Amino acid sequence: MGNDVRTITLEQLADGAADRPLLSVGAEIDSPMLTVNLDGAAESVTCVRAADRARVSDRILVGLHHGGQELSPDVQKVASALDATIVAESAPGNRVAVSVPDPDVAVGELHRKVADNPHSTLVLAQVLKLSEHLTVPAAIDVESLAYSTLLGGPEFRRWLEQRGPRPLPPPSPQEPVLVRREDDALLVTLNRPERRNAYGAEVRDGLVEALRLALVDTTITKIVLDGSGPSFSAGGDLDEFGTTPDLATAHLIRTRAGAGRLVAQLADRIEVRVHGSCVGAGIEVPAFADRIVARPDSLFRLPEVAMGLIPGAGGTVSVPRRIGRWRAFWLCVTGVALDAQTAMVWELVDEVSG
Repeated sequence: MGNDVRTITLEQLADGAADRPLLSVGAEIDSPMLTVNLDGAAESVTCVRAADRARVSDRILVGLHHGGQELSPDVQKVASALDATIVAESAPGNRVAVSVPDPDVAVGELHRKVADNPHSTLVLAQVLKLSEHLTVPAAIDVESLAYSTLLGGPEFRRWLEQRGPRPLPPPSPQEPVLVRREDDALLVTLNRPERRNAYGAEVRDGLVEALRLALVDTTITKIVLDGSGPSFSAGGDLDEFGTTPDLATAHLIRTRAGAGRLVAQLADRIEVRVHGSCVGAGIEVPAFADRIVARPDSLFRLPEVAMGLIPGAGGTVSVPRRIGRWRAFWLCVTGVALDAQTAMVWELVDEVSG
């Protein structure tokens, strides 16, 4: 698999340039990502054909636009069929596009990330496209099945080997999740500050228990979720990664014992107040809620692809439904940290205050 960025035109995409088989002899992945040049004008019929080809492509297709103007309506339709589009300038509301200072540098970096972890990025792109058309529970199931597949893949195995063996985290010295009632409100606080409120088994189970209480108690009209210490949540506890007895059990835990589905069910009653590091599950779970309030020091990051995985706490479902699958793809593959103000512009959070 070469590391050179391969760029095709809209006309070439329309004529099938992305259609050749993804897998070569020995199941080697051949050119997992292609860049599509969106500069200049293109005939409407060409754009329609290009969009149709893009929707069924096995490859990751990333648009590249250097101009200072918005994409034309016809080209916008093509961009909507791609996995992401990198532009020099874009209106904040154009969810298919990510604005960067230097689009060529950004595309080159994205290509390197894809080349480093082609299995996880290809699976991510597939899951994001599928999830658009599914209910939340069904989309969470799809995410988890894909996650289980990648747990058995070479990229996650490489990450585990590089990390080396680690002991399981010690039991929490205090209640891992604090739950208290104030009138008709349920206040829930992640309370493992010594581990930056990592979404490990104890925190997950405590949060799920609190959410299930709210689900059956109709006198609870508001749920406020926050975290103690310097971070809302640093995401999944890395010391627990790869420790579930088998992949089937891990799938059932993620989908039937995780917090994402419950937050989605309670979305109109939940306000999540985040601060500091909000990594992986630390934004994947909150993104299901109808309202997220972020402190100015909040940073959001989805690092799983670099581990050979995809988000596994519902992030391929919750995050795209807030910011669009295109920007979600960009966040996942690059692993970049999104600051609070950008997160609000992208509508990942609803308010920045505090």
